[in-house]
Amino acid sequence: MSKRSSSCNNPLCSCDPCTCTDCRCEAAKLSNLERRIMDLVWESAGADVTVRGISREIPEYAYTTVATIMDRLVRKGVLRCRLVGRAKHYEAIGSRGAHTAVVMYEALMTDEDPESALRRFVNQLSDAEALVVREALAPGAAGTRASSRRRAKRPRG
Repeated sequence: MSKRSSSCNNPLCSCDPCTCTDCRCEAAKLSNLERRIMDLVWESAGADVTVRGISREIPEYAYTTVATIMDRLVRKGVLRCRLVGRAKHYEAIGSRGAHTAVVMYEALMTDEDPESALRRFVNQLSDAEALVVREALAPGAAGTRASSRRRAKRPRG
């Protein structure tokens, strides 16, 4: 996750930048259609999107289906909605990278042996990907690091 001045202490906060006052963030589980819609929203480069605009991008789905899914994404906490005239405008809450990082962390923490899973994951990385991880772990690197307190609170599935 990116470095930010956060108003919450939730290590799973995916708001970017964080604007939480009472954070309940966790990675929303996304269906294939929800993920496809979120990809389109994230690709909009921060601009508001509408149901009509998204519907044009995925014409194989009915307008009402897209509207329902986008409202569901608001309830899941990954989209923010505001009314402009009579049209609903949506924007992503958090970046694609922040969401992916939280999904990866949650998957890791549900493993019976997260340290072993992490080692196996790291061993699958290309040299370029491993370099990114090393740079992220370097002292003074941009971003946030997990505290020992956070590791102690990890859920066991």
